[in-house]
Amino acid sequence: MTMSRSPVDILAGDAPEIQEYLAERIYEYNSKATGYFDGEDFSATQRDASNAIRAGIYGYNLGWLLLRLVPLVDESERGHGIGTALLAAAEEHAKARGCKVVFLSTHSFQAPAFYERLGYRQQAVVRESSGWSCKSVLCEAASEMTS
Repeated sequence: MTMSRSPVDILAGDAPEIQEYLAERIYEYNSKATGYFDGEDFSATQRDASNAIRAGIYGYNLGWLLLRLVPLVDESERGHGIGTALLAAAEEHAKARGCKVVFLSTHSFQAPAFYERLGYRQQAVVRESSGWSCKSVLCEAASEMTS
């Protein structure tokens, strides 16, 4: 006997209410499984004189792990140490909360060499089948984080 299932509805585009619901349920599950109930989203920005964001970073940490670290520096501002400063600020924030490992990902056309210069080490690579891009997952231990 086969069981009848409800159809799966795919929604293209933003669905904040669904994303929030799923994030809350995943957080509850992960917290119960790990014993860590200190999950935190955080962000930092650097703005110009007109208050426009020129660079920023956001991330999420839970327990000893900093995940989803996403920095961006405006193209006109790159090469002036802003990305390094953003990462250092995020790492210091994470260390103060007890994080011991940072994970981030980058595409081959983004900044893998930048992260490797800062001590991040490649943990995995996902190659796109046509060869135009690959995504690297990088990791850094807290003892190696920049100050």
